[in-house]
Amino acid sequence: MGSHTVYLYKKEIMEQCRMLFGSLAPLKAYIYVILAHELGHAEDVELVDLSNLLDGPLTASEQAEIRLRIEENAWRYAESLLFDMDPVFLRTIIDESLFSYRQALEPHIA
Repeated sequence: MGSHTVYLYKKEIMEQCRMLFGSLAPLKAYIYVILAHELGHAEDVELVDLSNLLDGPLTASEQAEIRLRIEENAWRYAESLLFDMDPVFLRTIIDESLFSYRQALEPHIA
């Protein structure tokens, strides 16, 4: 975070695109979405505080909630940048990205 650097791993992004959409046809748009998400983290005014909270003594449920909030904040910002993108395409990526965070929270929801 201190260097304000974003690393994108081309092979992994290509594989994610292929797995999610069955081809590399939407790769350029997929990369735009990934970049917007990373910018969302960079612009998140809560990120430092939320990250610091993760260093404290927390229950698994509390950790899951914080991690989900971090990701949702980034996606909210990304959506504001990508307002003109196909909403189904964007929602597919966001839902897939948040799936494991939401799943981690499920066992703790009563």
